[in-house]
Amino acid sequence: MRFLTDRKRAEGLGAGGTGTHHHWQMMVTSILLVVLVPAFVITFGLGLGGTYEEVLAYYARPLPAIITGLTLVVGVIHLMRETQVAVEDYVHGLAGKLLLIAVAAFSYTLIAAGLFALVKLAL
Repeated sequence: MRFLTDRKRAEGLGAGGTGTHHHWQMMVTSILLVVLVPAFVITFGLGLGGTYEEVLAYYARPLPAIITGLTLVVGVIHLMRETQVAVEDYVHGLAGKLLLIAVAAFSYTLIAAGLFALVKLAL
């Protein structure tokens, strides 16, 4: 039987090295969302209630289209990072790795589909 001190048992189990980077990503996307979500709500509300042609003309303007696209991209990336943290915390092994791949694939697919719909609407 090996007798190890607490220090010897803890060696090599330190930080993974990506915590600061992840924290800054979350802080940046959070700050962007604080600005983008109210802007999106206002621009969406201004375009709400019109006929189909009026809505097409409204989203053909650059400001509503840009705000909508940025909100979509930043919001989904923020959600993806949060979901990755939850998966890393609660799902381990091969299932965790596969779930991380699925979360990333679903997130990027959602961004692509949303931007495609916005481009079709704006053009």
